[in-house]
Amino acid sequence: MNDTPPAAFAPPSADLNTRAHTLGPSRGVFARLGIGAQTRLENFVARVSRLPDAPVYDQRDFAWTRTLEAHWPAIRAELDQVLQMRDQLPAFHQILDEVRTITSDDRWKTYWLLAAGVDCRENQARCPQTTALLRQIPGVLTAFFSILAPGKKIPPHRGAYNGILRCHLGLIVPEPAERVAIRVGNRICHWREGETLIFDDSFNHEVWNDTDGWRVVLFIDFARPLRQPWHALNRLFLGIARFLPLLRRANRRHRDWKRAFYAPRP
Repeated sequence: MNDTPPAAFAPPSADLNTRAHTLGPSRGVFARLGIGAQTRLENFVARVSRLPDAPVYDQRDFAWTRTLEAHWPAIRAELDQVLQMRDQLPAFHQILDEVRTITSDDRWKTYWLLAAGVDCRENQARCPQTTALLRQIPGVLTAFFSILAPGKKIPPHRGAYNGILRCHLGLIVPEPAERVAIRVGNRICHWREGETLIFDDSFNHEVWNDTDGWRVVLFIDFARPLRQPWHALNRLFLGIARFLPLLRRANRRHRDWKRAFYAPRP
C-alpha cells in the first residue's frame, strides 16, 4: 500500500477527515437525532475495539491477509474468466439501493460471491478457490469483485456503521498507478496488485480512477474485532442484517440478474 498523495490532488478538508456525513441536503430534526445516536454508538464501538480507532489499518494486524495475498494469482485467474463477460455484469446500484446516492451509471460493475441474505451459489461455483479463501476470513460478511471503469469517480461518502471493517485485495491496477486511488479520512492510498488494504469505511472516503484502464479489487467486509462480550454481540447484530428489506430487495434483484445471466444459450 502506498499513501503518497498525487500532486494534482488537493489535501482533504478537515470535515472529511472524520466520519462526516457529506451527502444530501441539510437534515431535519429527526435525521440529526439519528446521526447523534449513531455517533454515540460508534464512539462506544471504537472504545471496545481490539485495535485503535483509525481510518486505515496495517494489514499485518490481520493474519488472514497473508493467506489471501499468497493465493492472489488463483483469485486473479478466476477473475479473468469473469471479466470475459464484463458487459453482462450488474452495476452496483442495480443490486443494492444503498449505493444509489453515490453511483447511477454502469461504470461500477460487481460480481457477488458472499452477502447476507443473497444467494451467490452460481457465482461461487465459477470461483471456487476465491470462495474457499473467503470462507477462511473470521467474521466475513460480504465479498464481490469490484470493477471500476476508466474515469469513474465515487464521491465523498461514509459507510453506515463502524462495527464493520473493509478489505480490498488489489487484482488489476491500471497505469499510471498513482492516478487511481482511495482517500479514507486524511489518508490517500493506492492499490497494488496482490496486496491488501484494510480500512474503516465509516470514515468519510472517496475513490477515483483517472486512468484509461479498469481497476478491480476483491471487496470484502468483515466484522470489526472487538473485546468480548461486545464482539459476540456485534456478530449477532450483523447477522440480523439478512432480514432487512434493503437486503431482501438486493437478493431479488440479484436473483433476476442470475436468471438472465445463467440462462441456457440457444
